[in-house]
Amino acid sequence: SYCSGLTSLDLTPLDTSKVTNMGYMFRSCSGLTSLDLTPLDTSNVTNMDSMFCGCSGLTNLDLTPLDTSKVKYMGYMFFGCSGLTSLDLTPLNTSNVTSMSDMFSGCRGLTSLDLTPLDTSKVTNMEGMFSSCRGLAKLDLSPMNTSKVTNMHGMFSYCSGLTSLDLTPLDTSKVTNMGYMFRSCSGLTSLDLTPLD
Repeated sequence: SYCSGLTSLDLTPLDTSKVTNMGYMFRSCSGLTSLDLTPLDTSNVTNMDSMFCGCSGLTNLDLTPLDTSKVKYMGYMFFGCSGLTSLDLTPLNTSNVTSMSDMFSGCRGLTSLDLTPLDTSKVTNMEGMFSSCRGLAKLDLSPMNTSKVTNMHGMFSYCSGLTSLDLTPLDTSKVTNMGYMFRSCSGLTSLDLTPLD
């Protein structure tokens, strides 16, 4: 299904200077093991929802060429990128992003994830954000601003590799949905819910 048979993709011929929506652009291109994003002009893009969703063959992904300063939607952006063992988020400008639902869901190959580069000050939806990231042994939430988040449904579900999780950085004062938030987090030996409002 989709472009699962592609093993390489040359983006050089594309003029994307006026493109505003790159949602689902590489969805289920599971045969790609690498992807050079350098030719892409993303300066006008507002939607990157599911952009790399299902790219399970990617073993690395350099996000440096992406201008994400206008992007509002990053839901499912890396969903199912199970081949990634690391992901540098430094190039991402997320100052206008409102949705990060399932952003890293299914990235089971990630053993660590530095959230420091992410500006989450406008994000309202973090549903399933780290769901099934079972390779993560720890996750530092201190860089995250969740003051506007209303939905944390399944946020850490199936993160079976986590042995501890400090929830202190989370501002949950506006959250209305915490269903299944820690579902099947079988590696946790204790969980202090005191920080949750």
